[in-house]
Amino acid sequence: MSLSVDNKAVIAPDQATSEKVKPTKFKNVRALREPGFLKTLGIALKFFFNKPKNTQPAGSIPVMELTREQLLAAPDNTLYRLGHSTLLMKMQGVFWLTDPVFSERASPFQWMGPKRFHQAPISIAELPPIKAVILSHDHYDHLDHAAILQLAEKVEHFITPTGVGDRLIAWGIPAEKIQQLAWWQSTSIKGLKNAVELVATPAQHFSGRSLRDRDQTLWASWTILNQDQRIFFSGDTGYFAGFKEIGDKYGPFDLTLIETGAYDKQWPDVHMQPEESLQAHLDLRGKYLLPIHNGTFDLALHAWHEPFDRILELARRYQVKISTPMMGEAVDMAEAQAGQSWWLEQLPSLQTNKRTKQKIASLYSVVAE
Repeated sequence: MSLSVDNKAVIAPDQATSEKVKPTKFKNVRALREPGFLKTLGIALKFFFNKPKNTQPAGSIPVMELTREQLLAAPDNTLYRLGHSTLLMKMQGVFWLTDPVFSERASPFQWMGPKRFHQAPISIAELPPIKAVILSHDHYDHLDHAAILQLAEKVEHFITPTGVGDRLIAWGIPAEKIQQLAWWQSTSIKGLKNAVELVATPAQHFSGRSLRDRDQTLWASWTILNQDQRIFFSGDTGYFAGFKEIGDKYGPFDLTLIETGAYDKQWPDVHMQPEESLQAHLDLRGKYLLPIHNGTFDLALHAWHEPFDRILELARRYQVKISTPMMGEAVDMAEAQAGQSWWLEQLPSLQTNKRTKQKIASLYSVVAE
């Protein structure tokens, strides 16, 4: 089974360990297709002055609030979406957190920039101790300075791609808490009944937190090996042949957490269209797909709910098991439930009529089987 997607990228032997090509620059396996100055200016003008109104929800996003007591009482292998690409997982009695973003805006400034659609289901103060924070790259919607500082005391390990850990050290995080990995390098988190292995696997993206530090830190996806369980976390990435190589090395995966949102044909290589997200899941030989990188921030020009609508329809068409939980809803990582079409209740009748809502909602009866 294969979708029609661009598959020109290859994992070149000299990139297998993501060595620096220049003293301060990392690169992808192939050069990204990027808009020139005039096209970039046009995109910026549309973002600021002519953006579609449906890129943000008209109403509030439903959130299932969480407490520390609930988390401590939850069974092993439970996952919670806290928003965007922030996922809380309970494995072997301890907690693991990906790309923790809790600030009001994904921006260097809290008075401007993409604003959250919803509050996190739980505050940082209420979180239990965290065994490890797993970071994919340094963009503001994945690396939240304020959140890292607030988490510092309750996190045992920070696992990052090469260079990202240096940012944390500069922010005051003790160096002994940080492990930085290049692509295909791994680390084992011990002190558990069985060690959990984290592998930094390739991704196709870029990095930087200002106009002057482009690609000075590495970006990565992550393979999480917990006893017999295999979890894939995509971070941010365009579609590339690396997914198949990761699937060949570490698949099949029990659960793939794959970005499905903030895409556009004007930046085709750094985020995936839903068709590409599904193909990545198939390349990885995943059992359940849980789409992430959606439902929290307005980062593109598509309707805020479009990623859910499209990936759900694709999952039905290709008979892929998919899970779209509400923020804060518990998910069994071994047998992820389909969930409900919660986002449809936030759509004004002018955007989505009753028949369309019923059509999308009915897809769950197919993909849940």
